[in-house]
Amino acid sequence: MQKTLIIVGLVIAAIGVAWPMISKLGLGRLPGDIRIEGESGGFYFPIVTCIVVSIVISLVLWFLRR
Repeated sequence: MQKTLIIVGLVIAAIGVAWPMISKLGLGRLPGDIRIEGESGGFYFPIVTCIVVSIVISLVLWFLRR
């Protein structure tokens, strides 16, 4: 359990350091993300981004288990 928590912490730290580069990839603005803007506010649900991130995380975990 300790090893897993350390790895998760390092991954989160690496994502934080790499965030400026990651934000340039266009995640969050993919075709299929739902954005509704009205006069009094807006609604944004990045469904395609969530699917892409889920697939990538699933593949990484699958490769780590092998």
